[in-house]
Amino acid sequence: MKIVVDCVGGDDSPKSAIFGALDALKQDRDLQVVLAGPIKSVQNVLEQEKYNSSRVHLLNCSEQIANDEIPSVAIRQKPDSSLVQGLKLLKEDSSVGGFVGQGSTGALLTGALLGLGRIKGLSRPAVCPILPNMNGGNVFILDAGANNENTPQHLYHFALMGSVYARAMGVSNPRIGLLSNGTERHKGMAMHQEAYNLIAENASLNFVGNIEGRELLSGNVDVVVADGYAGNIALKTAEGTALSVMHMLKKTIQNSFWAKVGALFMRSSFKKLKKVLYYTEHGGAIFLGVNKVVVKVHGAGTRQSICNAILQAKEMAKSNLIENIKELLSTQNSIDV
Repeated sequence: MKIVVDCVGGDDSPKSAIFGALDALKQDRDLQVVLAGPIKSVQNVLEQEKYNSSRVHLLNCSEQIANDEIPSVAIRQKPDSSLVQGLKLLKEDSSVGGFVGQGSTGALLTGALLGLGRIKGLSRPAVCPILPNMNGGNVFILDAGANNENTPQHLYHFALMGSVYARAMGVSNPRIGLLSNGTERHKGMAMHQEAYNLIAENASLNFVGNIEGRELLSGNVDVVVADGYAGNIALKTAEGTALSVMHMLKKTIQNSFWAKVGALFMRSSFKKLKKVLYYTEHGGAIFLGVNKVVVKVHGAGTRQSICNAILQAKEMAKSNLIENIKELLSTQNSIDV
């Protein structure tokens, strides 16, 4: 299986994308990658690494979409961008299983919707990142920013897709929580209350009710359903809190001699904690709701996070994630879209 890797748009592009792709190839011998971007820049990095393999394919693209461009305009005016050409290859080549990119989130979402199409029967797509929880597992959050406004039906479909995705990632019976401002059933706006009823009425979903923001990483739920506005704020708050905790911990240690001594003995533990907390160490956020596997990596993502995202994309394609979502949605005819 091939995975398209967009080599532009990240803070350290194209190196981080290329290095991440080469790391993924080392971990999975059945994997091939398509590196999309300015061919000379990509070749220069490969030559420096002295890497030449039939498992690496190049897709030459002369244009790049910047983060400050209007997504719909950029997609239309830059047809030879790595994003547009990479998604086109994903759609047309059956040997390509997914797309991984670090560039503009808005452009990627727009390009995926226009180029790949929305899954039939789905009311609205969603971005679904993965965060570590306090029990050593993961929590899946959707929507985390694909939409600023949502309806109860949207949230219901997020619950369906989140459940399928979590199962594909190894969670046998995902516990679903609805992000609200209180755990009581009547909490939240009218939209959340109606969404609560829709999700609760589906016996196939393991719905545990409302959860508050402080429970996001508690490990009490596997899937957090949220409207895109609140979900994005919750995600970035969690990321910012993790960075702040590590910064304060480092500052506290530096202000004490004995703390520095103790830190020497705990160095390995701190490294493990950093790896868990930092979003740049994890894979990407999958864009659920389009007809192919599309994964967005943070612009500041490292080679490790890109490597993980590539392997994640292949695993999702291999597990028939999109087909399973389509099958589940086809059975939910009682909900208007």
